[in-house]
Order: sequence, then C-alpha cells, then structure tokens
Amino acid sequence: MGDYIVLAISCILVNNILLAQYLGNCPFLGTSKKMETAVGMAMAVVFVLVMAGVITWIVNTYILQKYDLVFLQTIAFILVIAALVQFVEMFLKKSIPALYSGLGIFLPLITTNCAVMGVCLINMKEEYNFLQALVASFSYAVGYGLALVLFAGIRERILLARVPTPLQDTSIALVTAGILSLTFFAFKGMV
Repeated sequence: MGDYIVLAISCILVNNILLAQYLGNCPFLGTSKKMETAVGMAMAVVFVLVMAGVITWIVNTYILQKYDLVFLQTIAFILVIAALVQFVEMFLKKSIPALYSGLGIFLPLITTNCAVMGVCLINMKEEYNFLQALVASFSYAVGYGLALVLFAGIRERILLARVPTPLQDTSIALVTAGILSLTFFAFKGMV
C-alpha cells in the first residue's frame, strides 16, 4: 500500500506531467482562462487518461507483447486514445453542451495531447503491473488537473491586475506557467 501512495505522490507532485515533464501544454494554456473551462478540461483529461492508461496496458500486455507486435505500440495507443476522446466528445455534446462549447477545439486536442500518450508510454517503460498503471494514470491525471485549476485561478487573478502592455495575455501566461512550474520543482527532493 505504501508503494502505491509513494507512486501517487510522485506522479501528482514530483513528476507532474504538465509542470515537471512539460507534456500537454497546448490545452493547458488554451483552457485556463476561465475556471469552469479548466475544471471541465481537467475532468475530461482525468477520464481519458485513466481509461487510456488501463486500456493501453491491456492492449500492450495481452496483444502487442503476446504476438510480438510491440512495434505497433504507437499506432495502437493513438487509436485507443482517439476512440476514448470521441466517446468523451459525444457524451459532453449530448449531456453538457455548455462545457462542450466552452472547451471548443481543445476537446479534440486531447487526442493529440502528448500528456495522454506520454503517460501510456511511461507506464510501459516503467513496466508497471496493472494496478500500478492504474494508480499512475489516475495520479498523473490528477496532477494535470491540479496544475490546470491552479493556473486558471492565477490567470483569473491576473485579469484583475494591471499588467504592463508587453506582458499582456499569452506573455504573462507563459511567465506565470514558468513560475508555477518552478514551485512544483520544489517537490523533487520529496520522494
């Protein structure tokens, strides 16, 4: 049990997929202007990342490795991720149309979100068993969501501040993301 807690803390804080490994920055910058959109994107990424981590582990273990087709790993993982994102997109379009329109182009971008693919590949590289892959996938997703929600909160506060003209909008967002990333590097000595 202790190993799983250490793995979870490591994935959420120490090796945060977004702020320590720099994967998935496009939706991070694009959906963090409003808290509601950031929370919706975080939930979508949690669902897709956990399901993708589990399904790709099963596909890799029981199909690709069993039949010596590991060279098809990238293609198989992309197909799994794309199918999951299509499912999430259809679900949000039917049940939560406001969130669907708020996420806009960034929802289909989860398909090409390198954080999702990165976690799937990390699970295989680390040779996690099923439970470890599940915990790692969930924890990386929670870490992604935590960083996204924190950043959205900071960006909403920045809108109330007087920002110098050269630093407005994307520039101040990148500077803020860099500072937030540095705060997560403080956790490096923790685990």
